[in-house]
Amino acid sequence: MTYIYQQEGWPNFTWDKAHLQPLLAKAEFTRGVLLGRMQAIGFNLKGEATLNVLSQEIIKSSEIEGEILNREQVRSSVARRLNIEFKEQTNSSRYVDGVTEMMLDATRNYENPLTRERLFAWHAALFPTGYSGIHKIDVGAFRSDKDGSMQVVSSRRNRETVHFEAPEAAKLEKHVSFFLKWANSAPRDIVSAAIAHLWFVTLHPFDDGNGRITRAITEWMLARTDDSEFRFYGLSSRILSARKEYYAVLEKTQCGGLDITAWIEWFTGTLQKSLEDALRQTEFVFRKSKFWQEHEHIEFSAHQQKVLNRLFDGFEGKLTSAKWAKICKCSQDTASRAIADLITKGILRKEGSGRATHYLLTTE
Repeated sequence: MTYIYQQEGWPNFTWDKAHLQPLLAKAEFTRGVLLGRMQAIGFNLKGEATLNVLSQEIIKSSEIEGEILNREQVRSSVARRLNIEFKEQTNSSRYVDGVTEMMLDATRNYENPLTRERLFAWHAALFPTGYSGIHKIDVGAFRSDKDGSMQVVSSRRNRETVHFEAPEAAKLEKHVSFFLKWANSAPRDIVSAAIAHLWFVTLHPFDDGNGRITRAITEWMLARTDDSEFRFYGLSSRILSARKEYYAVLEKTQCGGLDITAWIEWFTGTLQKSLEDALRQTEFVFRKSKFWQEHEHIEFSAHQQKVLNRLFDGFEGKLTSAKWAKICKCSQDTASRAIADLITKGILRKEGSGRATHYLLTTE
């Protein structure tokens, strides 16, 4: 098997510009609409949108690797580092804080060059104990391959399939140095973000954490493209939802030639879906902003503010008194009284009856 990095001319990638142009133009247009819309909102709402996007990005990027993070720990960790007041503050683990620090460094400090030392710091942040699970790994250093070559392997019916084998450890310093030189001077556009993602994940320079660091690099590239420390969209949710497809197109590209048109097409299509998701999410942001402006003269309890914000942020399922009690950690009687008060104030309306009773915003 000949891998892409073994091709003569690596890493001089080629792609069909005419074929990709309509898709890239569409993504650039959607990105422009999103960024333009977000410029119209206040600083606090931009910060809140960034909190939501980065929290989701951290959670979903880890989930791609099979790591399930506590949502409230992640949001608290991000909020603390963004200096955003967050009423549900909770202590977070060293691992959650490490992933948060990596993602925030990538996106907030996008003008800082990507260096070998910066990559090592990100890797150390991901593995604060020096272990990946129960296995001790080289942290803050490139892999040594002391236990064999770095391979992407799957197992089915006691039969192993090698999908990809990364470059040998002895050549990593040269490979990564060339990548970093390119990344720091690359055009700030979607194609460069796609190339950076493919290139770094192909090098797979660490014992573990390569996927998460690859996605952090991608976010760094996209932040440079947007020229903004605020993040209003992220890729990991969409990659997670199409994980099999993602790995399939990666494998096909890594086992092929230097024409990476198919990879850029998949990456840009996934980015387009992420941007469309973000545009829909902005509707919640504007609705929330308009609501609080129109009702600033009304007094709400802390619990009422908390649940109303949840409703504007895209509440899963239907609001019931039982869900209210769970969210606010109060009795169902207390929840019912708070709901009745909001109905009296014209904020909520009742739907259904008996066990099917639930509540909606009157604006819905």
